[in-house]
Amino acid sequence: MRRTAKPIGFARSSAFGTGQALAAILAVALLSGCSGFGREWRAAAKLPTPTNDIAGRWEGRWVSDANGHHGKLRCVMTREAGDACRARFRATYAGIFSFGYTATLHVTNDATAFHLRGEADLGKLAGGVYRYEGLASPTNFSSTYRCAVDHGRFEMARPDK
Repeated sequence: MRRTAKPIGFARSSAFGTGQALAAILAVALLSGCSGFGREWRAAAKLPTPTNDIAGRWEGRWVSDANGHHGKLRCVMTREAGDACRARFRATYAGIFSFGYTATLHVTNDATAFHLRGEADLGKLAGGVYRYEGLASPTNFSSTYRCAVDHGRFEMARPDK
């Protein structure tokens, strides 16, 4: 009796089903895609760091208060019209994945701090709309975030050149 080889793939009885595999592959493709963040990060490094504003480069860490996940975080803040700042983030997750997104943050300031508030829709797969609320100085930036499935915080400071 001759045996035929079975194709290699996900077995139906596998705890990691075909639908989950497809979702995981899609997530990796979306969350690890290339962007112009590196180019923007390097361009911002050539500019002087403001001593009285929050524009420019930031780096630090994020942590989820819901599940303990955490990672590195970088941001390039760019002033826009009115009270708006474009915050372009690049974060790591699980030490091997990285993803980027952009949020519009509205900034007001008083004698003690810059107050930031805004949101970004990261898509259904990533938790939907994230809302941010934070404080910054020209040297430190801290914020909370919240979405339908997660909440946490991040802390950043100006990077060394």
